Amino acid sequence: MIKKSEAVNHQILLLIRGRGLAGHVTCLLKQRWREAKEGICAGSGLLSSQIACGMAAVWQQVLAVDARYNAYRTPTFPQFRTQYIRRRSQLLRENAKCGFEPGLRRQYLRLRSQLLALRYGPLSEQSSFRASSVRSSRTTLDRMEDFEEDPRSQGARGHRRSVSRGSYQIQAQMNRVVYDERPPGSLVPTSVAEASRAMAGDTTLSENYAFAGMHHIFDQHVDSAVPRLQFANDDKHLLACCSLDGTLSIMTLSPSPPSVKVTLKGHAGPVTDFAWSLSNDIIVSTSLDGTLRIWNTGDGRCIREVRDPESSELLCCTFQPMNNNLTVVGNSKHHLQVVNISTGKKVKGGCSKLTGRVLSLSFDAPGRILWAGDDRGSIFSFLFDMATGKLTKAKRLVVSEGSSICSISARSWISREARDPSLLINACVNKLLLYRVVDNDGTLQLKRSFPIQHGSQHVHSIFCPLMSFRQGACVVTGSEDACVYFFDVERNTKAIVNKLQGHGGPVLDVSFNCDESLLASADSTGMVIIWRREQK
Repeated sequence: MIKKSEAVNHQILLLIRGRGLAGHVTCLLKQRWREAKEGICAGSGLLSSQIACGMAAVWQQVLAVDARYNAYRTPTFPQFRTQYIRRRSQLLRENAKCGFEPGLRRQYLRLRSQLLALRYGPLSEQSSFRASSVRSSRTTLDRMEDFEEDPRSQGARGHRRSVSRGSYQIQAQMNRVVYDERPPGSLVPTSVAEASRAMAGDTTLSENYAFAGMHHIFDQHVDSAVPRLQFANDDKHLLACCSLDGTLSIMTLSPSPPSVKVTLKGHAGPVTDFAWSLSNDIIVSTSLDGTLRIWNTGDGRCIREVRDPESSELLCCTFQPMNNNLTVVGNSKHHLQVVNISTGKKVKGGCSKLTGRVLSLSFDAPGRILWAGDDRGSIFSFLFDMATGKLTKAKRLVVSEGSSICSISARSWISREARDPSLLINACVNKLLLYRVVDNDGTLQLKRSFPIQHGSQHVHSIFCPLMSFRQGACVVTGSEDACVYFFDVERNTKAIVNKLQGHGGPVLDVSFNCDESLLASADSTGMVIIWRREQK
C-alpha cells in the first residue's frame, strides 16, 4: 500500500508541473482515498464516537482550506464559487457522520493543502483570513470582480485581486468628492493617471476603439428585424440573436468561415428578447406568442415552454446573475414576474406591476437591485430577495412621460480611476442617457446625455466590457440613422470617438465579445454585421 501511495504522489506532482490541477488530480486523489480506505477497513471494524467527533473537526479544517483559496477559483464566475463552497460544506458534513479514521483525513488535508499551494501559491495567514473566513460562501454575493483577466491586474504570484464593493451611498459620496476636487478639464481624476497611460501604451480612447473593417455579415433573418443580439459570456466567437421571424440563431465566428451553428425554432410569434445563462448552455427567450422558452444551446432543443397565465405578450427577460435558475420576465400587461426555469413555475412574491408595458430589464452585478423600464417613460427599481426571489418595489423615476424605455444596462464602474455605479438608458427622446446610482434603493441621478436619433424604434446600448487603463470610458449605442456610435463618457465636448456606417436601417442592438476584439450590431432589416478592431 505504501508503494502504491508513493506512486500516486509521484503522478500528482508530474501532473501539477505539466498540466495543472484539472480532473486528473481529482481522479488521483480519489484513487489514493480508495486505496487508503480499503487498507484501513481491512484491518479495523466499527469506529468509536470519539473518532467520529475527531473526524468532524478534520472535515472543518478541509473546508477552511477550500474556503481559503475560494477567491482564486474560477475568478470570472463568482456565483460558481458560492455554489461550490456551499456544496462542499454539505458533502463534508455528510461524510463526517460516516466515522472514517481521522488520521486518513489528515493525510488528505495535508495533500490537498500542498496541491492548492502549488496551484495558487502560498497565502499569508492574514490574507487567507480576509479571503476565506467562515462567511466566504455568503460574502461572494457581495463582491464585485472589477479587474479583467490581465497580468497587470494580478498580484506577484498571479493571484487575482478583487475589490470589496461598498454600499451605493458610500460610493456616490466618494465619486462626488473626486469629481468636485479634480482640476478643470481633467479627464482622469486621480494621481495614477500617468501610470494608467503608460500601462495602456499611451494610446487614446479613439485609437483603442477604432473599429472599421467588417469581419462578416449574417443575413439569415433578412426582411425581419433583429431586435436583440449578444455574444456568449466570456466568449470571443459565439454569438446569438433573435428575430421577429419567430426564430433565434446561434452563430460561431471561429473556425473560419463564420457560420450559423444552430437555429432555434418553436415560437409561434416574433421573438422579442433572449438571455444567455452564465455557463452558456441555456438560452431563455420571450415572444409575442405569450411563451417563455428554455433552449439547449448545444443541439437547439427546446427544453421547456412556459406560458404566460394571462396570455399576454412577453417582451423582455433576464437571468438573475447570482442564481441562473431564476429568470425575470416582463409582459405587455404591465407585469413583472420571477420564473423558476427548472419547474416552469412563477416564484411566490416575485410579481409586481409597472405603469406600462415592460420593455427592458437589468440587474446590478450582485443581483440585489433590478431596474425595469416601461413604455410610459418610467424606470422602477426593485429590491431582490436572494433567498426567496421576492421583489420589493423601491423607487420610480419618470425619464420622459410617454417615451418608451427601450434599454437599460447596469454597471458598477465607469472607469478604473472613477468607480461610479451607473445605468445606461435608451429612451425615445433622441438622447442616450447615463445615470448614477446614488443609493441602495436604486435611486438614479442624471450624469450625462449624448445626442442620437431615437424616436420610436427599440434601440439598445452597452457599456464596453473591459476596464481599461486608458483615460475615459466608452459606451456604444445603435441609432435610427443606421449608424453605430461610440461615446466617451468623460469627454465634455466632441464625445463621439467613433461612428460605424454600413447598415441599411435603424441599428437596434450592439454587443462586444469578451476581449473587445469584435463588435456585433443588428438592424431592422435583419442584417447582423461583425466589426473587427482596426489593427495598428
